Amino acid sequence: MKPPLTSPVERIRAYHAELTGVRRDLHAHPELAFEESRTSALVVESLKKWGVETHTGLAKTGVVGVIKGKTNGGKSIGLRADMDCLPMHESNNFSHKSKNEGRMHACGHDGHTTMLLGAARYLAETRNFAGTVYLIFQPAEEGGGGGQVMVKEGLFRKFPADEIYALHNYPGLAPGKIAVRPGPMMAATDELKIKVRGTGGHGAFPHLNVDPVVAAAHIITALQTIASRNIEPIDAVVVSICSMATSQIGAFNVTPDAVDLVGTVRSFRAKTRDLAEQKVRLIASKTAEALGCTATIEYSRGYPATVNSERESVFAQRVGERVFGKANVITDHDPVMGGEDFSYMLLERPGAYVFLGQGGGPHNCFLHNPNYDFNDEVIPLGAGYLAALVEDALPLK
Repeated sequence: MKPPLTSPVERIRAYHAELTGVRRDLHAHPELAFEESRTSALVVESLKKWGVETHTGLAKTGVVGVIKGKTNGGKSIGLRADMDCLPMHESNNFSHKSKNEGRMHACGHDGHTTMLLGAARYLAETRNFAGTVYLIFQPAEEGGGGGQVMVKEGLFRKFPADEIYALHNYPGLAPGKIAVRPGPMMAATDELKIKVRGTGGHGAFPHLNVDPVVAAAHIITALQTIASRNIEPIDAVVVSICSMATSQIGAFNVTPDAVDLVGTVRSFRAKTRDLAEQKVRLIASKTAEALGCTATIEYSRGYPATVNSERESVFAQRVGERVFGKANVITDHDPVMGGEDFSYMLLERPGAYVFLGQGGGPHNCFLHNPNYDFNDEVIPLGAGYLAALVEDALPLK
């Protein structure tokens, strides 16, 4: 799919090969949350080479570039990309495979960083807008909450964007398509740990023990009633117990003293999030008590839901229609249960989080998979779209 010549995509195609090299270099050198020193240094070097005012030190490894348009305009826009990788091993065998054992760009943050760099170069060279654009290269999206840290350290006080946008690659959509909608795009991400304590003993004499395994099994089953019997059917919640470990291993005939359960709760609405936590605590404690055990519950609130504002979502759709064509802009895409710390920025400023298609062929592998790789063919599409957001939001008179 070839975007109209009026979009920035075609100009960015002129340095597509260079951007592909940058992306593959980042993929080969992934860095974990708040450790993105090499990545941020590359970002700083690139921005300065293009004459972009550059600021460092926010959230440790964060970088913010500032580009002013041909005229003031009195308005500003923020564009955000995440930089960190995941703590996992890569299974690919291509030349740009991760050189850092146990670290991998399995979510495409290498591509996100590269696309924002592509947009930065275009905007710095053309400056066909009235106002200011803030290029936000954020650390620690994968569980570190780098977006929250940047906000707490004064991101919008120092760089007062009026609205903010972010792209995330989506293997489930074809290249040349985007998805954006008002309201929730991604879920709140909460973590839970439940320790069920009983009294261990010989497995052949269950009447002399208080079995925490049976209690844990009943808790796991009962927790599923939160979704099926406590939440409105038109709403959505996920309660998943993802790990179960006992206090003893090896012996086939020993009842353990304790069982540890670890899981996650995902939701979109604030009231649903509150109700889910309340029910997790009640079900775990009372089920354990009914079976003679005790349960200790640790419930940790993670990222809030990523919720797009109405006006900015409609604007992002309209820009997408100009760049990609109306048929390639999906406005009724279902929210997903993954989480995003861009949510913290959307709590501070109106904006939109947009999915960029990159699927097809070998790129149908989904995110957080050891065989994943970002599709370099979409770099000009994403970079051009980001640049178009700026030009359309801050038009020259």
